Amino acid sequence: MKLALPRLPHGSGRLSHLFARRWVRWGLAALVLLAAAYGLLWALFLRDLPSAQALLAYEPPLPTNVRAIDGTPVYSFARERRVQLSYDEFPPQLVQAFISAEDKTFFHHTGVNPLTFLNGVYEYVTKYGSGERAHGGSTITQQVAKNLIVGNEYSPTRKIKEAVLAFRIEGAMSKQQILELYLNQIFLGRNAYGVQAAALAYFGKDVGQLTLPEAAYLATLPRAPANYDPDRHAERARDRRSYVLRQMRENNYITPAQEAAADASPLGTVARSDARRDAERAFDGYYMEEVRRELIAKYGTDDNDGANSVYAGGLWVRSSLDTAAQKAVEQALRDGLVRFEAAAGWRGRSGHIDIGDDWAAKLASFDLGTGYANWRKALILEKSPASAQLGFADGTTSQLFPWGAAAPKRGIGGRAFDFLHKGDVVIVAPAGSGWALRSIPDVSGGMVVENPHTGQVLAMQGGFDSHHPFNRATQAFRQPGSSFKPFVYMAALESGMTPASIIVDGPFCVFQTAQLGTKCFRNFSGGYAGPQTMRWGVEQSRNLMTVRAASQAGMDKVVGVAKDFGVGTYPPYIAYSLGAGETTVLRMVNAYSELANQGRSLTPSLIDYVQDRHGKVIWRADERPCEGCNAPDWNGGAMPRPRPRSHQVIDAMTAYQMVHIMEGVVQRGTATALRDLGRPMFGKTGTNTGPTNVWFVGGSADLVGGVYIGYDKPRPMGGYAQGGTIAAPIFRQFATVAMKDMPVVPFKVAPGIRMVTIDRRSGRKIFGAWPSPDPLSPVIWEAFKPESEPRRVIGKAELAQRPAEKRAIRSDSDFLQATGGIY
Repeated sequence: MKLALPRLPHGSGRLSHLFARRWVRWGLAALVLLAAAYGLLWALFLRDLPSAQALLAYEPPLPTNVRAIDGTPVYSFARERRVQLSYDEFPPQLVQAFISAEDKTFFHHTGVNPLTFLNGVYEYVTKYGSGERAHGGSTITQQVAKNLIVGNEYSPTRKIKEAVLAFRIEGAMSKQQILELYLNQIFLGRNAYGVQAAALAYFGKDVGQLTLPEAAYLATLPRAPANYDPDRHAERARDRRSYVLRQMRENNYITPAQEAAADASPLGTVARSDARRDAERAFDGYYMEEVRRELIAKYGTDDNDGANSVYAGGLWVRSSLDTAAQKAVEQALRDGLVRFEAAAGWRGRSGHIDIGDDWAAKLASFDLGTGYANWRKALILEKSPASAQLGFADGTTSQLFPWGAAAPKRGIGGRAFDFLHKGDVVIVAPAGSGWALRSIPDVSGGMVVENPHTGQVLAMQGGFDSHHPFNRATQAFRQPGSSFKPFVYMAALESGMTPASIIVDGPFCVFQTAQLGTKCFRNFSGGYAGPQTMRWGVEQSRNLMTVRAASQAGMDKVVGVAKDFGVGTYPPYIAYSLGAGETTVLRMVNAYSELANQGRSLTPSLIDYVQDRHGKVIWRADERPCEGCNAPDWNGGAMPRPRPRSHQVIDAMTAYQMVHIMEGVVQRGTATALRDLGRPMFGKTGTNTGPTNVWFVGGSADLVGGVYIGYDKPRPMGGYAQGGTIAAPIFRQFATVAMKDMPVVPFKVAPGIRMVTIDRRSGRKIFGAWPSPDPLSPVIWEAFKPESEPRRVIGKAELAQRPAEKRAIRSDSDFLQATGGIY
């Protein structure tokens, strides 16, 4: 049986005849090989390369820039120092310098220069296996491509990717766009990416201010910034600059005369330390670290966290930082800490280093902050009876003479100079024509300043030096002592008492539990004063009057007030009325600010708003809507205003009464150190048991601040330590500077308050006499809620002079009963 073969379609014989020809088979084989080669090329080189559209949308990593409350640039968060400019902002001479140095034919090639590319291939082949790296062969476009490819692998594979990507870039972008990318992203040493950042790093000026030799020097850096470092390789840098200038002259960008003049000029670069001593470094401290933490919590750190990351997103941040207030806070707190420990003598060396040829580098890397700008860490290089040779981190040396180290050694005595040894790391400060030994204080503290109208934190200092990362202004929980008492008395005022209410300053004991027994309280200075007004008890910070007021008002109400003000959440035990509960400086300052804000809530904020790299606001602290605020014209009605963003924490009249009482603390109480500032001030000092912490919190109608001083591991500061003698003077030093040009503004009286003249000590209503400017005047104005002021009482002498029919009326109550009502 025969099998029938299938019939071929019509024309198949013609195809068979066609495939029989040799050139057709070779052609098909070539196509298959080309397709396979392209597939291999795509798999090895092209698969992961970005498209042209991705290149057009490319945005380089940019630092986050922070401005102060007035818009002044103060800091930037960056791993790569970079300032992005548009092409029009680059000086033509700078562009010409880079083209002459890196790519003469930039405006003529299509991404790859064949001659330079072949030269690079030749170098790679001839140096293969020698350990040397091939150089050259890359155009500016290829350098841009290299920076866009992840990694910097030294291989032919990377070079091919670079060339392909360069062609894509040339097809998607103009030459000006390519140069803009290049000049903004090229690494030029000193952690500077881009020419603007490099101009600031090497010359301390913007690119628009660069001279010809300065522009030529920057153009020497793209190949190997370390090889042309002006500090280590100045001669090599000058030679390379001469080459760039020569190329510029050959390209007809400059004249021979310009070349000669530029070549003869010095490099003119600034030292690294000088380059860092710009405006932003002045505020590299606790405030900026707190801003950084908040930003990272919102946006993350790098590209993996999103487009608006802190170190790559190019954010623009308007902070609440007041630069003048911040400097004053830092100075006042440091001075206060040094002043507290001054009498204790020199603490001793800060460390020890084995001296060798690299002693300067070892000292530079030694982990030690000095606080003051003019304090420096130094190394004892040699020691003789007449002097000690000091070595500094920049390699310079000087002398420390015995008169500069005459203080006693703490805990031992003698002379500090006698305890110095070769290799000791010490702190010194300029003194006269030489240097004097200094000590970093062991005691520390925190200070915060806030705007009581908005809650903006204007200044913050969390210790002597921000080298120590622990921010005591926000992270240190300490007992506020008597600075907590205003919250006790506000609870009493809310319970019906008045500033003139009589409270007994006498023995007060409470039964706690069967296990704890009875607790008896005492005043800080001991003794009793008998019945006194609430005002007097606050001004003199009497503990016995405070616990009695807390007992009468109820501790549930006291801790409720403290919680409402954000001070803390505490159990209703009577001991907490004296400030036994822990809190932070920031919380206390915000609570006092709410008092000055007529009892309305505030949220402390360090950031006003955040913009992305394109200027769009992506977050703001005040997000209240304001209908009609952006209207093109006035409609004749009331001006639009945003809705209130706060609520009433406590009755406005109660808040004002407390502020008015605390004005007396400044005038004649425990904070008289602030009395001569010449403006209405309120505040309260605090000294807790030990004492281990001393406090002052208060301020004016427009500025509220607080400070505490204590050891990080709480221990007694000495019986003489009190808030009024240590903490209040620190605030006074700050306020003298910060409030110097501020208008003198009284505290706003809450609606409904009745101001009545009373006898300051008895609390009785006074007629026919007026308060005097004397802080100790027996007659004062006191703030009362409606119908709560003291009733008039007629004395015997005045009663005897009245007609007989009126002698029965001795008080307002008698008058009302006699007349049958109010007329």
